[in-house]
Amino acid sequence: MINRITLLLSTILFLSAPALLFAESGTGDDVRTLEIEGHDNLRYDVEEFTAEPGEQLQIVFKTISNMPPQAMKHNIVLLKADADVDAFANASMMARDNDYIAPGMEDQMIVNTEMIGGGETSTVEFTVPETPGEYVYICTFPGHYGAGMKGVLIVK
Repeated sequence: MINRITLLLSTILFLSAPALLFAESGTGDDVRTLEIEGHDNLRYDVEEFTAEPGEQLQIVFKTISNMPPQAMKHNIVLLKADADVDAFANASMMARDNDYIAPGMEDQMIVNTEMIGGGETSTVEFTVPETPGEYVYICTFPGHYGAGMKGVLIVK
């Protein structure tokens, strides 16, 4: 009797394995994940990366810092190709109540992570623009962009 139950359970598991695998993989198979860190030296560890037009990207962003969040937080704001990066950065660093994203200028962004402190992670997923070109990403915490905390997504 135990052998029949074992055989029956084994058969059920064998037959359902493909369905279980499919459920686990979901639609995430066509999403590429990119991990980026922001550091106390006001730099991203990835300052340039490429993607194909229309590609699905997921950015997993982590702040590496021993400083208190009031003094050191980071985000990633990916801007449209025609955005005025300097104007956006200058206006955003004054927008403390809006997580350092300039109100009224959100239409210049493609995507942004949360503003996070040391040890925290923020994940965003987006579709890469269809138009080839260079898309700048910056940290909008006061003074960080001016100190050089920026990078570029190259779509080709």
